[in-house]
Amino acid sequence: MKGYTVAIVGATGAVGQEIAAILAERDFPVSTLVPLASKRSAGRKIVFQGKEYSVQESLPSAFAGVDIAFFSAGTEVSRNLAPEAVKQGCVVIDNSNAFRMDPGVPLVVPEVNPQHLESHRGLIANPNCSTIQMVLVLKPLHDFKPIKRVIVSTYQAVSGTGLEAMEELTRQCKDILAGNQATAEVYPYQIAFNILPHIDVFDETGYTLEEWKMVRETKKIMDDEAIAVSATTVRVPVYRGHSEAVNIETEGKITPAQAREILSRAPGVKVIDEPEELQYPLPVMAAGRDEVFVGRIREDFTINNGLNLWVVADNLRKGAALNAVQIAETLVAKELV
Repeated sequence: MKGYTVAIVGATGAVGQEIAAILAERDFPVSTLVPLASKRSAGRKIVFQGKEYSVQESLPSAFAGVDIAFFSAGTEVSRNLAPEAVKQGCVVIDNSNAFRMDPGVPLVVPEVNPQHLESHRGLIANPNCSTIQMVLVLKPLHDFKPIKRVIVSTYQAVSGTGLEAMEELTRQCKDILAGNQATAEVYPYQIAFNILPHIDVFDETGYTLEEWKMVRETKKIMDDEAIAVSATTVRVPVYRGHSEAVNIETEGKITPAQAREILSRAPGVKVIDEPEELQYPLPVMAAGRDEVFVGRIREDFTINNGLNLWVVADNLRKGAALNAVQIAETLVAKELV
């Protein structure tokens, strides 16, 4: 199999490190790795598949000869550097929000809409972590009976913010348990033993950007602007693994038994739904796993065609790094790179 020169922008961050680990774990055909990061991280050493590589500064010149570049360094870096990488013949898989709603950029979850990759022009967007796990569950149900409306409340881990947030949660827990005052630097308020109904910035509607991401991205990925989506996104003191309470209304009735059967056959989804045995998805169960877990599947008795579901996934894996690597694997399989 052909080998590829692969760059990771943000190689020293939480998602960048996860991408490298998953590339190695899944034996992606990397002939040369080009780890890129900020100027202050340049010169650091990382080991990939037994070889040591030096981290380079993320500059346009670094993409010469690169076949595939994973971007995981934030929106501003992507906006500035991704187009430069594409100009040099590199296929960019971007994990930021920079290009997701650009009509010329495919927004892809490989199990849901791989056909959208065929129209790529060098730039592909990786969806938001909370959107990815939700659409993986929604799409097979939508194919059976079209979904009219979605109401979702999320419970999102601090790793979605980055390594600094994970360190802040640890520090605050230690301080509080020692009887000291917790200080907040990453978040506006203490996150330890607390929850924050606030992810990303608020706009004039009172919704946050994270909530609008779920609304808009769901419609684009599922190719259906008619789906009504309402989201409330919440940060919780969990290190790894996003959870979601999802309520759907469909055009025709889907019984809980039918939903379990449909989802048990869906790629990338694992049903754990035995409430009488206290079996349901948990973030600690999802951490380090590739699947999106779904349980608590039950009828919503307030409407004619409604279901409630509980959806959990590792936000650093399927919610970010794994989905990006799966996009690259699909590009290779379809000979689109």
